[in-house]
Amino acid sequence: MSVLVLLLAVSAACCLGLGFVLQQNAAQRAPLSDFLSPRLLLDLMRVERWLGGTALMVAGMALGAVALGRGEVSFVEPLLATNLLFALAFSRRQTGQPLGRQGWAGLALLAGGVTAFIVAGAPRGGTAVADPLRHWLIIGAVVGLALLLTACAKRSRLSAAPVLLSLAAGLLYGVQDALTRISGQRFSAGGLTELVTGWQPYGVLALGVTGLVLVQSAFETAPLRMSLPALTAAQPLAGILCGVGFLGDRLRTDTGALAWEAAGLAAIVTGIVLLGLHPAMPTGTAKPERVRDLQPQ
Repeated sequence: MSVLVLLLAVSAACCLGLGFVLQQNAAQRAPLSDFLSPRLLLDLMRVERWLGGTALMVAGMALGAVALGRGEVSFVEPLLATNLLFALAFSRRQTGQPLGRQGWAGLALLAGGVTAFIVAGAPRGGTAVADPLRHWLIIGAVVGLALLLTACAKRSRLSAAPVLLSLAAGLLYGVQDALTRISGQRFSAGGLTELVTGWQPYGVLALGVTGLVLVQSAFETAPLRMSLPALTAAQPLAGILCGVGFLGDRLRTDTGALAWEAAGLAAIVTGIVLLGLHPAMPTGTAKPERVRDLQPQ
């Protein structure tokens, strides 16, 4: 376990958590006519709070990219999931809400789950799978599921859309993290020429922009407690799947280790849900008249 990778991943999680709170504060005031449209980003670019949140998110992604370049995806992804702790801390400072039993339980489950998964799985690097078919099958399955969730969100609108869109964005961000690691390896191996001649950096850009539109659409239609938990839970699961599936990450596979790894992931998801639903999370959302405008006729 690299202390540097640990510090980079936790710093990335801090920037992401703060950035998400600022972005949601701005996005909830955006016109609902921009729902799931790139115009949403153009409108939000005029809002200083959103720009500040986006700058923090980009900084978090950059730190995460460095961490992914130096460590295994299966090690970095659970640490990035702790961004919810920093989002809660920032929101709690705004609302003045105490942590209470729910907050402490969520914190313990998330931190304990991350620790259990990393200690039991002992993520370590290995030889990446050379078969491109396996790459495309896993990436296609995850991206396909994200597209399906987005289509369902577009039909359901406000009823379940924020959760579905956040799940979809989390899946895309997990794949983006995997492609970021491959891009970093290509750059290390052959420099800029090797990087720009591969499709992976362009995939990173496309997934990042698409995920951003999905996340901001979720943020503008619901409070943070409805969107951020799903986003935070889906990203590490997709990233770990890609890491083990084709990046060559190896986890311990004896019965005891697998049991602790599964328990750790379950604790991470449960902790994320408890923290996401905490009263300290911002509850502001669209005004009733804006909600009626978005409902299908």
